[in-house]
Amino acid sequence: MSLGLPTPCDGAASGKCRAGTRHPWLILATCILASSLAFIDGSVLNVALPAIGRSFHAATAEVQWVINAFTLPLTALLLLGGAAGDLYGRRRVMLWGIVLFTAASLLCAAAPSLAVFLGGRALQGLGAALLMPNSLAILSASFAGEAKGRAVGTWAAVGAISGAVAPMLGGWLVDGPGWPFIFLLNLPIAAGAILLGWLYVPESDNEQRPPPDWLGALLGTLALGALTWGLTAWAAGGRLDDITAASLGAGAALAIAFLWAEHRRGREAMVPLAMFGARAFVGLTIFTFLLYGALGGLMLLLPYVLIEGAHYPAATAGAALLPLPIVIAIGSPLMGKLAGRIGPRWPLSLGPLLVAGGFALMLTVDAEARYWSSVLPAILLISAGMAIAVAPLTTAVLSAIEDSHVGTASGLNSAVARGGGLIAVALLGIVLGRQGEALLAAFHAAALAGSALAVAAALCALLTLGGRTRGP
Repeated sequence: MSLGLPTPCDGAASGKCRAGTRHPWLILATCILASSLAFIDGSVLNVALPAIGRSFHAATAEVQWVINAFTLPLTALLLLGGAAGDLYGRRRVMLWGIVLFTAASLLCAAAPSLAVFLGGRALQGLGAALLMPNSLAILSASFAGEAKGRAVGTWAAVGAISGAVAPMLGGWLVDGPGWPFIFLLNLPIAAGAILLGWLYVPESDNEQRPPPDWLGALLGTLALGALTWGLTAWAAGGRLDDITAASLGAGAALAIAFLWAEHRRGREAMVPLAMFGARAFVGLTIFTFLLYGALGGLMLLLPYVLIEGAHYPAATAGAALLPLPIVIAIGSPLMGKLAGRIGPRWPLSLGPLLVAGGFALMLTVDAEARYWSSVLPAILLISAGMAIAVAPLTTAVLSAIEDSHVGTASGLNSAVARGGGLIAVALLGIVLGRQGEALLAAFHAAALAGSALAVAAALCALLTLGGRTRGP
Protein backbone atom coordinates (compact mmCIF):
# COMPACT_ATOMS: atom_id res chain seq x y z
CA MET A 1 0.00 0.00 0.00
CA SER A 2 1.60 3.03 -0.99
CA LEU A 3 0.66 5.04 1.98
CA GLY A 4 4.06 6.37 2.85
CA LEU A 5 3.19 6.01 6.54
CA PRO A 6 3.99 3.35 9.12
CA THR A 7 1.17 0.82 8.83
CA PRO A 8 -0.57 -0.31 12.02
CA CYS A 9 1.76 -3.13 13.04
CA ASP A 10 5.02 -1.97 11.49
CA GLY A 11 6.41 -1.19 14.93
CA ALA A 12 4.76 -3.95 16.89
CA ALA A 13 7.81 -6.20 17.03
CA SER A 14 9.78 -3.45 18.88
CA GLY A 15 11.08 0.96 27.12
CA LYS A 16 16.21 0.58 29.12
CA CYS A 17 18.70 -0.48 26.58
CA ARG A 18 19.58 -4.16 26.42
CA ALA A 19 22.71 -5.20 28.24
CA GLY A 20 25.77 -5.02 26.03
CA THR A 21 24.24 -2.63 23.51
CA ARG A 22 26.66 0.15 22.60
CA HIS A 23 25.64 3.36 20.85
CA PRO A 24 21.86 2.67 21.18
CA TRP A 25 20.78 6.04 19.82
CA LEU A 26 23.02 5.67 16.78
CA ILE A 27 21.31 2.32 16.23
CA LEU A 28 17.97 4.14 16.44
CA ALA A 29 19.19 6.70 13.89
CA THR A 30 20.21 3.86 11.56
CA CYS A 31 16.78 2.21 11.81
CA ILE A 32 15.03 5.53 11.20
CA LEU A 33 17.12 6.31 8.11
CA ALA A 34 16.62 2.80 6.70
CA SER A 35 12.85 2.75 7.21
CA SER A 36 12.49 6.32 5.93
CA LEU A 37 13.65 5.14 2.50
CA ALA A 38 10.47 3.09 2.15
CA PHE A 39 8.19 5.65 3.85
CA ILE A 40 9.37 8.49 1.62
CA ASP A 41 9.24 6.47 -1.57
CA GLY A 42 5.80 5.14 -0.71
CA SER A 43 4.26 8.62 -0.65
CA VAL A 44 6.30 10.85 -2.93
CA LEU A 45 5.47 8.94 -6.14
CA ASN A 46 1.74 9.68 -5.85
CA VAL A 47 2.45 13.33 -6.66
CA ALA A 48 4.77 12.48 -9.56
CA LEU A 49 2.43 10.04 -11.37
CA PRO A 50 1.10 12.50 -13.98
CA ALA A 51 4.60 13.72 -14.84
CA ILE A 52 6.03 10.18 -15.05
CA GLY A 53 3.13 9.06 -17.22
CA ARG A 54 3.68 11.93 -19.65
CA SER A 55 7.44 11.40 -19.70
CA PHE A 56 7.12 7.77 -20.80
CA HIS A 57 3.87 8.23 -22.79
CA ALA A 58 2.38 5.59 -20.52
CA ALA A 59 -1.10 4.12 -20.79
CA THR A 60 -3.41 4.02 -17.77
CA ALA A 61 -2.48 0.49 -16.72
CA GLU A 62 1.21 1.34 -17.01
CA VAL A 63 0.80 4.37 -14.75
CA GLN A 64 -0.77 2.13 -12.10
CA TRP A 65 2.26 -0.15 -12.21
CA VAL A 66 4.48 2.77 -11.17
CA ILE A 67 2.94 2.22 -7.72
CA ASN A 68 2.20 -1.50 -7.81
CA ALA A 69 5.62 -2.57 -9.12
CA PHE A 70 6.97 -1.34 -5.76
CA THR A 71 4.11 -2.44 -3.52
CA LEU A 72 3.80 -5.98 -4.90
CA PRO A 73 7.23 -7.35 -3.85
CA LEU A 74 7.11 -5.35 -0.61
CA THR A 75 3.74 -6.86 0.32
CA ALA A 76 4.54 -10.41 -0.73
CA LEU A 77 8.06 -10.64 0.68
CA LEU A 78 7.84 -8.59 3.89
CA LEU A 79 7.52 -11.65 6.12
CA LEU A 80 10.21 -13.51 4.19
CA GLY A 81 12.60 -10.59 4.63
CA GLY A 82 12.20 -10.81 8.38
CA ALA A 83 12.76 -14.57 8.36
CA ALA A 84 15.89 -14.17 6.21
CA GLY A 85 17.29 -11.65 8.70
CA ASP A 86 16.69 -14.03 11.60
CA LEU A 87 18.55 -16.78 9.74
CA TYR A 88 21.39 -14.92 8.02
CA GLY A 89 21.83 -11.90 10.31
CA ARG A 90 19.60 -8.87 10.59
CA ARG A 91 22.29 -6.24 10.05
CA ARG A 92 23.60 -8.06 7.00
CA VAL A 93 20.18 -8.42 5.36
CA MET A 94 19.23 -4.82 6.23
CA LEU A 95 22.42 -3.44 4.69
CA TRP A 96 21.97 -5.52 1.54
CA GLY A 97 18.40 -4.24 1.34
CA ILE A 98 19.61 -0.64 1.56
CA VAL A 99 22.25 -1.25 -1.12
CA LEU A 100 19.65 -2.83 -3.42
CA PHE A 101 17.18 -0.01 -2.78
CA THR A 102 19.85 2.60 -3.58
CA ALA A 103 20.96 0.91 -6.80
CA ALA A 104 17.32 0.59 -7.86
CA SER A 105 16.76 4.30 -7.15
CA LEU A 106 19.61 5.20 -9.47
CA LEU A 107 18.14 2.89 -12.11
CA CYS A 108 14.75 4.61 -11.82
CA ALA A 109 16.28 8.09 -12.09
CA ALA A 110 18.25 7.20 -15.23
CA ALA A 111 15.72 4.80 -16.82
CA PRO A 112 15.58 5.23 -20.62
CA SER A 113 12.24 3.45 -20.93
CA LEU A 114 9.17 2.59 -18.89
CA ALA A 115 10.11 -1.11 -18.79
CA VAL A 116 13.49 -0.33 -17.20
CA PHE A 117 11.83 2.13 -14.82
CA LEU A 118 9.28 -0.46 -13.64
CA GLY A 119 12.08 -2.98 -13.18
CA GLY A 120 13.82 -0.46 -10.93
CA ARG A 121 10.61 0.04 -8.95
CA ALA A 122 10.29 -3.72 -8.42
CA LEU A 123 13.88 -3.88 -7.15
CA GLN A 124 13.10 -1.00 -4.79
CA GLY A 125 10.19 -3.03 -3.40
CA LEU A 126 12.46 -6.04 -2.89
CA GLY A 127 15.03 -3.88 -1.12
CA ALA A 128 12.31 -2.41 1.12
CA ALA A 129 11.08 -5.93 1.99
CA LEU A 130 14.59 -6.74 3.20
CA LEU A 131 15.40 -3.54 5.08
CA MET A 132 12.11 -2.72 6.82
CA PRO A 133 11.46 -5.81 8.98
CA ASN A 134 15.13 -6.14 9.88
CA SER A 135 15.55 -2.50 10.86
CA LEU A 136 12.65 -2.98 13.26
CA ALA A 137 14.01 -6.30 14.53
CA ILE A 138 17.35 -4.57 15.23
CA LEU A 139 15.50 -1.81 17.07
CA SER A 140 13.63 -4.37 19.15
CA ALA A 141 16.83 -6.26 19.99
CA SER A 142 18.67 -3.08 21.05
CA PHE A 143 16.22 -1.59 23.55
CA ALA A 144 14.14 -2.82 26.46
CA GLY A 145 11.70 -1.40 28.96
CA GLU A 146 10.81 2.28 28.80
CA ALA A 147 13.69 3.08 26.44
CA LYS A 148 12.17 0.67 23.96
CA GLY A 149 8.87 2.51 24.06
CA ARG A 150 10.60 5.85 23.52
CA ALA A 151 12.65 4.43 20.66
CA VAL A 152 9.64 2.98 18.86
CA GLY A 153 7.68 6.19 19.42
CA THR A 154 10.53 8.24 17.96
CA TRP A 155 10.78 5.86 15.01
CA ALA A 156 7.04 6.09 14.29
CA ALA A 157 6.98 9.88 14.65
CA VAL A 158 9.87 10.37 12.23
CA GLY A 159 8.22 7.94 9.81
CA ALA A 160 5.01 9.97 9.92
CA ILE A 161 6.92 13.22 9.41
CA SER A 162 8.81 11.72 6.47
CA GLY A 163 5.58 10.56 4.87
CA ALA A 164 4.09 14.03 5.37
CA VAL A 165 6.99 16.09 4.05
CA ALA A 166 7.85 13.82 1.10
CA PRO A 167 4.84 14.69 -1.13
CA MET A 168 5.47 18.44 -0.76
CA LEU A 169 9.16 18.05 -1.51
CA GLY A 170 8.34 15.69 -4.37
CA GLY A 171 5.87 18.16 -5.83
CA TRP A 172 8.47 20.91 -5.68
CA LEU A 173 10.95 18.69 -7.53
CA VAL A 174 8.35 17.75 -10.16
CA ASP A 175 7.51 21.42 -10.77
CA GLY A 176 11.22 22.35 -10.78
CA PRO A 177 14.16 20.15 -11.86
CA GLY A 178 11.98 17.17 -12.76
CA TRP A 179 10.72 13.87 -11.36
CA PRO A 180 14.03 11.89 -11.69
CA PHE A 181 15.42 14.00 -8.85
CA ILE A 182 12.84 12.40 -6.54
CA PHE A 183 14.84 9.17 -6.67
CA LEU A 184 18.11 10.96 -6.05
CA LEU A 185 16.72 12.05 -2.66
CA ASN A 186 17.33 8.49 -1.51
CA LEU A 187 21.09 8.62 -2.00
CA PRO A 188 22.18 10.72 1.03
CA ILE A 189 19.67 8.94 3.29
CA ALA A 190 20.92 5.53 2.17
CA ALA A 191 24.57 6.57 2.54
CA GLY A 192 23.93 7.67 6.14
CA ALA A 193 22.10 4.43 6.97
CA ILE A 194 24.85 2.25 5.48
CA LEU A 195 27.64 4.15 7.25
CA LEU A 196 25.94 4.07 10.66
CA GLY A 197 24.82 0.48 10.22
CA TRP A 198 28.28 -0.70 9.28
CA LEU A 199 30.02 1.12 12.14
CA TYR A 200 27.59 0.95 15.06
CA VAL A 201 24.92 -1.75 14.61
CA PRO A 202 25.86 -5.14 16.09
CA GLU A 203 24.84 -8.30 14.29
CA SER A 204 21.84 -10.19 15.68
CA ASP A 205 19.75 -13.15 14.62
CA ASN A 206 17.30 -15.74 15.87
CA GLU A 207 18.84 -19.16 15.42
CA GLN A 208 15.73 -20.90 16.75
CA ARG A 209 13.55 -19.58 13.94
CA PRO A 210 12.91 -22.10 11.13
CA PRO A 211 14.39 -21.52 7.65
CA PRO A 212 12.51 -19.06 5.40
CA ASP A 213 9.42 -20.43 3.67
CA TRP A 214 10.75 -20.07 0.11
CA LEU A 215 7.90 -22.02 -1.52
CA GLY A 216 5.25 -20.00 0.29
CA ALA A 217 6.97 -16.75 -0.68
CA LEU A 218 7.17 -17.80 -4.34
CA LEU A 219 3.54 -18.91 -4.54
CA GLY A 220 2.33 -15.83 -2.64
CA THR A 221 4.26 -13.46 -4.89
CA LEU A 222 3.05 -15.15 -8.09
CA ALA A 223 -0.55 -15.19 -6.85
CA LEU A 224 -0.49 -11.50 -5.91
CA GLY A 225 1.23 -10.64 -9.18
CA ALA A 226 -1.27 -12.48 -11.36
CA LEU A 227 -4.28 -11.09 -9.49
CA THR A 228 -2.88 -7.55 -9.54
CA TRP A 229 -2.06 -7.71 -13.25
CA GLY A 230 -5.51 -9.09 -14.09
CA LEU A 231 -7.36 -6.49 -12.00
CA THR A 232 -5.24 -3.67 -13.42
CA ALA A 233 -5.88 -4.74 -17.01
CA TRP A 234 -9.59 -5.25 -16.32
CA ALA A 235 -10.00 -1.82 -14.72
CA ALA A 236 -7.94 -0.01 -17.37
CA GLY A 237 -9.58 -1.71 -20.35
CA GLY A 238 -13.11 -1.74 -18.99
CA ARG A 239 -13.72 -5.34 -20.11
CA LEU A 240 -12.76 -8.87 -19.15
CA ASP A 241 -10.95 -10.36 -22.17
CA ASP A 242 -9.48 -13.87 -22.39
CA ILE A 243 -5.98 -12.89 -21.27
CA THR A 244 -7.26 -10.93 -18.28
CA ALA A 245 -9.58 -13.77 -17.26
CA ALA A 246 -6.69 -16.24 -17.56
CA SER A 247 -4.54 -14.03 -15.32
CA LEU A 248 -7.24 -13.81 -12.67
CA GLY A 249 -7.84 -17.56 -12.86
CA ALA A 250 -4.12 -18.27 -12.52
CA GLY A 251 -3.95 -15.91 -9.55
CA ALA A 252 -6.82 -17.72 -7.82
CA ALA A 253 -5.22 -21.11 -8.49
CA LEU A 254 -1.86 -19.91 -7.17
CA ALA A 255 -3.57 -18.51 -4.07
CA ILE A 256 -5.09 -21.94 -3.40
CA ALA A 257 -1.66 -23.53 -3.91
CA PHE A 258 -0.21 -21.01 -1.45
CA LEU A 259 -2.78 -21.99 1.20
CA TRP A 260 -2.02 -25.67 0.59
CA ALA A 261 1.73 -25.08 0.96
CA GLU A 262 1.23 -23.10 4.18
CA HIS A 263 -1.03 -25.84 5.56
CA ARG A 264 1.61 -28.48 4.81
CA ARG A 265 4.37 -26.45 6.51
CA GLY A 266 2.28 -25.96 9.66
CA ARG A 267 3.75 -23.76 12.40
CA GLU A 268 6.89 -23.14 10.33
CA ALA A 269 4.92 -21.52 7.49
CA MET A 270 5.41 -17.89 6.48
CA VAL A 271 1.72 -17.44 7.34
CA PRO A 272 0.73 -20.11 9.91
CA LEU A 273 -2.92 -20.83 9.17
CA ALA A 274 -3.53 -21.73 12.82
CA MET A 275 -3.66 -17.98 13.55
CA PHE A 276 -6.95 -17.80 11.68
CA GLY A 277 -8.59 -20.06 14.22
CA ALA A 278 -9.12 -16.91 16.31
CA ARG A 279 -12.35 -15.17 15.28
CA ALA A 280 -11.05 -11.76 16.35
CA PHE A 281 -7.88 -12.14 14.27
CA VAL A 282 -9.90 -13.02 11.17
CA GLY A 283 -12.09 -9.97 11.73
CA LEU A 284 -9.09 -7.71 12.26
CA THR A 285 -7.44 -8.99 9.09
CA ILE A 286 -10.55 -8.21 7.04
CA PHE A 287 -10.89 -4.85 8.82
CA THR A 288 -7.30 -3.92 7.92
CA PHE A 289 -7.71 -4.94 4.29
CA LEU A 290 -10.90 -2.90 3.86
CA LEU A 291 -9.85 0.27 5.70
CA TYR A 292 -6.32 0.47 4.34
CA GLY A 293 -7.52 -0.43 0.86
CA ALA A 294 -9.82 2.60 0.95
CA LEU A 295 -7.06 4.82 2.36
CA GLY A 296 -4.53 3.61 -0.21
CA GLY A 297 -6.89 4.53 -3.02
CA LEU A 298 -7.32 8.02 -1.58
CA MET A 299 -3.58 8.61 -1.22
CA LEU A 300 -3.11 7.86 -4.90
CA LEU A 301 -6.25 9.44 -6.36
CA LEU A 302 -6.54 12.76 -4.55
CA PRO A 303 -3.19 14.28 -5.64
CA TYR A 304 -3.73 12.94 -9.17
CA VAL A 305 -7.23 14.44 -9.44
CA LEU A 306 -6.13 17.78 -7.95
CA ILE A 307 -3.35 18.02 -10.55
CA GLU A 308 -5.22 16.72 -13.58
CA GLY A 309 -8.80 17.74 -12.75
CA ALA A 310 -8.47 20.88 -10.63
CA HIS A 311 -5.12 22.04 -12.13
CA TYR A 312 -3.25 22.35 -8.82
CA PRO A 313 0.56 22.68 -9.00
CA ALA A 314 2.24 19.41 -8.00
CA ALA A 315 3.68 20.96 -4.81
CA THR A 316 0.23 22.15 -3.70
CA ALA A 317 -1.34 18.78 -4.45
CA GLY A 318 1.42 17.11 -2.44
CA ALA A 319 0.63 19.33 0.55
CA ALA A 320 -3.08 18.44 0.40
CA LEU A 321 -2.62 15.27 2.48
CA LEU A 322 -0.33 16.89 5.07
CA PRO A 323 -2.95 16.91 7.90
CA LEU A 324 -3.34 13.12 7.70
CA PRO A 325 -0.01 12.03 9.28
CA ILE A 326 0.00 15.00 11.66
CA VAL A 327 -3.42 14.21 13.13
CA ILE A 328 -2.60 10.49 13.31
CA ALA A 329 0.70 11.19 15.09
CA ILE A 330 -1.02 13.45 17.64
CA GLY A 331 -4.15 11.38 18.20
CA SER A 332 -2.81 7.83 18.21
CA PRO A 333 -1.09 7.91 21.63
CA LEU A 334 -4.26 9.26 23.26
CA MET A 335 -6.42 6.61 21.60
CA GLY A 336 -3.93 3.90 22.55
CA LYS A 337 -4.43 4.77 26.22
CA LEU A 338 -8.21 4.93 25.86
CA ALA A 339 -8.37 1.62 24.02
CA GLY A 340 -6.35 0.07 26.84
CA ARG A 341 -9.18 0.98 29.22
CA ILE A 342 -12.29 0.31 27.14
CA GLY A 343 -11.01 -2.25 24.64
CA PRO A 344 -10.63 -1.87 20.86
CA ARG A 345 -14.16 -2.69 19.73
CA TRP A 346 -15.72 0.77 19.89
CA PRO A 347 -12.72 2.75 18.60
CA LEU A 348 -12.44 0.35 15.66
CA SER A 349 -16.18 0.65 15.02
CA LEU A 350 -16.43 4.44 15.27
CA GLY A 351 -13.14 5.47 13.64
CA PRO A 352 -13.97 4.00 10.21
CA LEU A 353 -17.36 5.72 10.28
CA LEU A 354 -15.58 9.09 10.46
CA VAL A 355 -13.36 7.93 7.59
CA ALA A 356 -16.50 7.05 5.62
CA GLY A 357 -17.89 10.55 6.27
CA GLY A 358 -14.63 12.08 5.04
CA PHE A 359 -14.82 10.09 1.82
CA ALA A 360 -18.40 11.27 1.34
CA LEU A 361 -17.23 14.89 1.68
CA MET A 362 -14.91 14.26 -1.28
CA LEU A 363 -18.00 14.66 -3.46
CA THR A 364 -17.52 18.43 -3.11
CA VAL A 365 -14.18 18.28 -4.99
CA ASP A 366 -14.64 19.61 -8.53
CA ALA A 367 -12.70 21.54 -11.18
CA GLU A 368 -13.02 24.75 -9.15
CA ALA A 369 -12.36 23.14 -5.76
CA ARG A 370 -10.67 25.35 -3.20
CA TYR A 371 -8.48 23.52 -0.73
CA TRP A 372 -9.75 25.17 2.46
CA SER A 373 -13.45 24.70 1.74
CA SER A 374 -13.58 21.47 -0.31
CA VAL A 375 -10.51 19.34 0.38
CA LEU A 376 -9.38 20.15 3.92
CA PRO A 377 -12.66 19.30 5.74
CA ALA A 378 -12.70 15.85 4.15
CA ILE A 379 -9.03 15.24 4.95
CA LEU A 380 -9.50 16.32 8.58
CA LEU A 381 -12.45 13.96 9.05
CA ILE A 382 -10.55 11.05 7.51
CA SER A 383 -7.51 11.91 9.64
CA ALA A 384 -9.59 11.95 12.83
CA GLY A 385 -11.08 8.56 11.99
CA MET A 386 -7.68 7.03 11.29
CA ALA A 387 -6.23 8.53 14.48
CA ILE A 388 -9.00 6.80 16.43
CA ALA A 389 -8.39 3.44 14.71
CA VAL A 390 -4.61 3.02 14.24
CA ALA A 391 -3.40 2.44 17.83
CA PRO A 392 -6.36 0.25 18.90
CA LEU A 393 -5.84 -1.85 15.77
CA THR A 394 -2.23 -2.57 16.72
CA THR A 395 -3.25 -3.48 20.27
CA ALA A 396 -6.12 -5.66 19.08
CA VAL A 397 -3.97 -7.62 16.63
CA LEU A 398 -1.36 -8.36 19.29
CA SER A 399 -4.07 -9.35 21.78
CA ALA A 400 -6.04 -11.58 19.41
CA ILE A 401 -3.33 -14.19 18.92
CA GLU A 402 -1.22 -16.39 21.17
CA ASP A 403 2.16 -15.03 22.21
CA SER A 404 4.16 -17.44 20.04
CA HIS A 405 2.61 -15.92 16.89
CA VAL A 406 2.71 -12.23 17.87
CA GLY A 407 5.64 -11.32 15.60
CA THR A 408 4.17 -13.15 12.61
CA ALA A 409 0.71 -11.68 13.24
CA SER A 410 2.04 -8.12 13.35
CA GLY A 411 4.03 -8.64 10.15
CA LEU A 412 1.05 -10.23 8.44
CA ASN A 413 -1.22 -7.34 9.45
CA SER A 414 1.27 -4.87 7.98
CA ALA A 415 1.40 -6.91 4.76
CA VAL A 416 -2.41 -7.07 4.61
CA ALA A 417 -2.59 -3.27 4.97
CA ARG A 418 -0.25 -2.87 2.02
CA GLY A 419 -2.11 -5.60 0.11
CA GLY A 420 -5.36 -3.66 0.49
CA GLY A 421 -3.71 -0.64 -1.08
CA LEU A 422 -2.23 -2.84 -3.82
CA ILE A 423 -5.63 -4.17 -4.87
CA ALA A 424 -7.20 -0.70 -4.61
CA VAL A 425 -4.59 0.80 -6.93
CA ALA A 426 -5.09 -2.09 -9.37
CA LEU A 427 -8.77 -1.16 -9.66
CA LEU A 428 -8.23 2.57 -10.10
CA GLY A 429 -7.71 2.42 -13.85
CA ILE A 430 -11.42 3.17 -14.08
CA VAL A 431 -10.59 6.65 -12.74
CA LEU A 432 -7.08 7.25 -14.05
CA GLY A 433 -8.10 6.65 -17.65
CA ARG A 434 -10.57 9.59 -17.64
CA GLN A 435 -10.06 13.29 -18.28
CA GLY A 436 -11.88 16.51 -17.44
CA GLU A 437 -15.39 16.15 -16.07
CA ALA A 438 -15.30 12.40 -16.61
CA LEU A 439 -12.26 12.17 -14.32
CA LEU A 440 -14.07 14.07 -11.56
CA ALA A 441 -17.21 11.95 -11.94
CA ALA A 442 -15.16 8.76 -11.68
CA PHE A 443 -13.35 10.17 -8.65
CA HIS A 444 -16.68 10.83 -6.94
CA ALA A 445 -17.73 7.23 -7.63
CA ALA A 446 -14.44 6.00 -6.18
CA ALA A 447 -14.97 8.20 -3.09
CA LEU A 448 -18.36 6.59 -2.52
CA ALA A 449 -16.77 3.16 -2.91
CA GLY A 450 -14.13 4.12 -0.34
CA SER A 451 -16.87 5.27 2.01
CA ALA A 452 -18.63 1.93 1.62
CA LEU A 453 -15.40 0.04 2.38
CA ALA A 454 -14.89 2.08 5.55
CA VAL A 455 -18.46 1.34 6.70
CA ALA A 456 -17.88 -2.36 6.02
CA ALA A 457 -14.70 -2.19 8.13
CA ALA A 458 -16.67 -0.64 11.00
CA LEU A 459 -19.28 -3.39 10.82
CA CYS A 460 -16.56 -6.01 10.74
CA ALA A 461 -15.04 -4.68 13.97
CA LEU A 462 -18.44 -4.38 15.64
CA LEU A 463 -19.43 -7.97 14.81
CA THR A 464 -16.14 -9.82 15.42
CA LEU A 465 -14.58 -8.09 18.45
CA GLY A 466 -15.58 -8.35 22.06
CA GLY A 467 -15.58 -5.46 24.48
CA ARG A 468 -12.13 -6.31 25.80
CA THR A 469 -9.24 -8.52 24.74
CA ARG A 470 -6.36 -9.95 26.73
CA GLY A 471 -3.16 -7.97 27.13
CA PRO A 472 -0.44 -8.61 24.51
